[in-house]
Amino acid sequence: MIVIIKYNAGNIKSVENAVRRLGYDCVVTDDSEQIRKAEKVIFPGVGEASSAMKYLTEKDLDKLIISLNQPVLGICLGQQLMCKYSEEGNTSCLGIFDVDVKKFPPEDKVPHMGWNEITGLKSPLFNEIKESSDVYFVHSYYCETSKETVAECNYIRPFAAAMEKNNFYACQFHPEKSAGIGELILKNFLEL
Repeated sequence: MIVIIKYNAGNIKSVENAVRRLGYDCVVTDDSEQIRKAEKVIFPGVGEASSAMKYLTEKDLDKLIISLNQPVLGICLGQQLMCKYSEEGNTSCLGIFDVDVKKFPPEDKVPHMGWNEITGLKSPLFNEIKESSDVYFVHSYYCETSKETVAECNYIRPFAAAMEKNNFYACQFHPEKSAGIGELILKNFLEL
């Protein structure tokens, strides 16, 4: 069973629909036992970091997520919450990735919204994906690049478009909104 974590964030329905279009059964839940037993876990989200972390902490999902051993995919806010700290709301996050999340400077056009190319692809997520493929982004905060970066995007500055560490995968872009490329990235995750 594929579990999509339900928490104080939006955009979960479009991820659920994308997983079902690929032929997988899934459930949207914040139930710890269901999450723990899942074959794969997706941690999506659109929203604000401090309120999302507050919800995760109140439900003890913060401790649960970092303890998972099955493949976990963070999407957009999900990727940012997997980092150690976010400037958004001065928030301590899950710390899976040793990376800070920063706000694009106000002189930049924020949010970074629309199609942009990803480069430096080095993860099973990108099997059969061509270098410099375009995917869809909507974000005002970005994850710094690090040794855990497995794809980069350049919007005013380079940032981590995707990250990977052990069983944890994450992408700043929205695969569920990235047409055929995004569908293949999701399929690659679900087939890990």
